[in-house]
Amino acid sequence: MIDRNKTHLERVRKICFELPGTEERLSHGEPTFFAGGKRVFVSYTDGRYGDGRVAVWLPAPEGMQEMLVASEPEVFFRPPYVGHRGWIGAVLDNISDVDLRFYIRNGWRLVAPRKLQALVDEEEI
Repeated sequence: MIDRNKTHLERVRKICFELPGTEERLSHGEPTFFAGGKRVFVSYTDGRYGDGRVAVWLPAPEGMQEMLVASEPEVFFRPPYVGHRGWIGAVLDNISDVDLRFYIRNGWRLVAPRKLQALVDEEEI
């Protein structure tokens, strides 16, 4: 039997570690990814907040959360604790690798130090 949580976490790790300066540490008992060791750009959750969703929480540009939640509620949601800051939640069972990569890289770009951003071509993000 395939461990769904492990498979999803491997997907997330693969994408996050493509980005320079990525560090993974536990935060609130969950794998969390930091840009340059300081700012969170992905928080992985295995459904521990009572909603049963295996998901990631990501920073998003202003206004993006409302648009995504309204247009694709089966994929995106307003996560607890950080949703009031515009972050998005993405259900990993319902998002393609291509889209997941886009949103993770976009979140990294929002929080990564400029010296790290300079290492990644704008077209790659």
